[in-house]
This record gives sequence, structure tokens and C-alpha cells, in this order.
Amino acid sequence: MHCFVDYRVTKEELLNLSILNVNPILVPKCNKVYEAINGHPDIQLNILKNKSHSQIIVQKDISKCFKEILKSNNIHYIISKNSLSNTYPCDIILNSLILENYFIHNLKYSDEELLKSQNSKVHVNVSQGYTKCSILPVRDNALITSDKGIFESLKEYDFDILLLPPGDILLPSLNYGFIGGVGGMISNNKMAFFGDLDSYKWGSEIKKFLFKHDVLPIALRKGKLIDRGSLLTL
Repeated sequence: MHCFVDYRVTKEELLNLSILNVNPILVPKCNKVYEAINGHPDIQLNILKNKSHSQIIVQKDISKCFKEILKSNNIHYIISKNSLSNTYPCDIILNSLILENYFIHNLKYSDEELLKSQNSKVHVNVSQGYTKCSILPVRDNALITSDKGIFESLKEYDFDILLLPPGDILLPSLNYGFIGGVGGMISNNKMAFFGDLDSYKWGSEIKKFLFKHDVLPIALRKGKLIDRGSLLTL
């Protein structure tokens, strides 16, 4: 299994991913967006979950070196139509939540190539453009979010949603980070976190929710949770 992580990930986190038999691929710095998110995977790419095949979409101006790494790992990709920039909404064109049967985003700002790749799915529009940043998917029907707008929009669908207060997540240079950026599933029953749930204010609530869905939390580092722009796996 491959995973995409911010280039600023620590050696401790990389080592623990390797121990878990996950191959980490570093997402390079993007100078077109602001520093806090300039290496975040969920800003620069997305995993296109299609039943027939697996591939990713990458932002138009990502480095040639990164594309070569994708090719060397036999990872198929398509390129966004638009470029990123540091002003909203031009920084969230790929920041959607992609599930097996649902595509969730502020559809007005989704990149055209991303939208085309998700034509066969149910499209759910939410007002929060930082959609993936705001949602930590546990199962296809089980999600964790700190965004009340997203929670309200998804209530009419068949999702089990844990709504948490915002805050208590590190994101250097900003007040706090997003829950969707603190980790991701690395197998059918394991979720890896950039930090320790015991150091998170609402860690016990997350543990109960994960247990309910038969998922084991694994800390990639000790200390408070940090938003590294999601742990995206392929």
C-alpha cells in the first residue's frame, strides 16, 4: 500500500509507517498556496475511488519529479484543469471527500477534471470548500467532522457521523488544524494518526466511534494531533 504525506512529516512518522508496511510518498512543497498547507496531500491531490480501477488526480503544476515517482510506483494519474493559488477558492479545487458511492464537495469550485472523474457517483454539495480537511472518513458510511454545515448536509444520507467541536489540533502558523487532516485508514481495520488520541481533548469520543466500526487507532507520533493534510492511501 502507498500513502501520500506532507514533505514535512517527521522521521518518527515515516519510520512507523514503514513498520506498518505502508510506503510513504512525500508530497512536495507548492509555492502557490500559503505555508501552512503547502505540502498537504489533500490540497494537491486526491484518490479517485472508481470500481474499475484506482488512480489519483494531481494539481496541474506539481513537480516532474513527483510525477516520475508516481510512474515508478505504477500509480496512474490525471492532471487537474486548473492551477492552485493562495486565495480561496482556488486552493480547494481538489479538496473533496471521495467515497465509493459519493462525491462530497462545494461543487461550484470542484476542478472540472475531478468532477468528470466522479460522474457515476452521487454528488453532494456542501458549503465548506475545505471538505476533505473537515472530514475524517472511517468507513464509507462512517465519518468524523467538526463542521456543523457538513453534518447538517449529510444527515439526510445514510451516514453515521461523529460531530466534534473544532480546535485542539496543531497546524503551525494557524490557530488550529482540521480533524480531516490528522490521519487516515491504512488497512481495513486500522487508522493511523499524526499524534496520540490520548493527547486530544475529544480522543475518547473518537476511540468509541472507531471501536463501534471495528477500527483500531495507531499513533504515528507521540503528543498532540497535528494536521498534516490527511493520510491518503492507495
